[in-house]
Amino acid sequence: MEIKQLHKEDNELLIGFAESRIGGRGENQDSFGSCQTSHGFLVTVCDGMGGGPGGLTASTIAVREIIAGVEEANDDETTSNIIIKAIRRANMAIIEAENDTPSLKGMGSTATVLLINEKAAYVAYVGDSRVYQFRGHKKIFRTFDHSMVFDLVKQGVITEEQARLSAQSNIIMRALGIQPDVEVDITELPYEKGDRFMLCTDGIHGALPESELIKLATSRKNVLGALTDDIATLIDNEGRMGGGGHDNLTLAIVEMKSNSLIRPIMSQTTKLTLLALAVICAISIILNIRQCSGRQDSTSDTVQVDTIKWHQKDSVQQATINRLNDSIGTLNQKLNQIKETIK
Repeated sequence: MEIKQLHKEDNELLIGFAESRIGGRGENQDSFGSCQTSHGFLVTVCDGMGGGPGGLTASTIAVREIIAGVEEANDDETTSNIIIKAIRRANMAIIEAENDTPSLKGMGSTATVLLINEKAAYVAYVGDSRVYQFRGHKKIFRTFDHSMVFDLVKQGVITEEQARLSAQSNIIMRALGIQPDVEVDITELPYEKGDRFMLCTDGIHGALPESELIKLATSRKNVLGALTDDIATLIDNEGRMGGGGHDNLTLAIVEMKSNSLIRPIMSQTTKLTLLALAVICAISIILNIRQCSGRQDSTSDTVQVDTIKWHQKDSVQQATINRLNDSIGTLNQKLNQIKETIK
């Protein structure tokens, strides 16, 4: 499939592109879709599972129903609930299709959903397809695979790179179409102008060490459409040079044109750092105050009892008082700034 532009030219919030390829398989069972809704701009990428036509059918149903679920949602519901209900709707639609067509039994699909409006970006997922958020050349958010090997990563048994290379990396713990009840992980994220979000199946993130994938996805050498195509081409070519048989590969990349209305939540580490800086600042000011006071005492010891000396003493005292007032004012200002930042 050729590169597809996701956004309309007049979209003031973002630009986005997606591409899906068959890889070295007989059929491409990945699907993706996007839509501008009254709740925000929606992008979804799904990876189908199941023998015969099952995988493609499942991912196609998932994309269709997720988009329909968001489009038809009531405006009085929270954005998070709208997305969760849309994913659960897709889950039930896949199960119903299985029940109606026995040859589709056992099919399922992963799901990643990105819904962006002026307030925030909402990321939801089921399975081992991923959503990344990049700022500059760094990863600042990533979903955590619902897979057997990533459960081992959580337990500290293996590393993420070992999980990527494991023969059991394709065993997932959650998927659409398996059970009537599906647990959906969802996160509300602030974003900044220039941030990129990438949705991708495991044919993308499983093909390269994550550090290399981040370097590719955050490159600013090409425009976004060319970048998206370059990533798919590089991974596809490496798969072919490795003997073929590599997985379907699908990715969608969205770049923000503005900042979100919500502010980033300050981490506990950042709060502690700011408090430590406040303490250092306070100690520095106190030492400065003591130094000024010492100078005043020294001046007082050398003052002679005559009119000229008394005027000099008064001048030194006033200068010291002014420095003390300035220092106290600076301390209060910095402490107030820190309090506002921590709120």
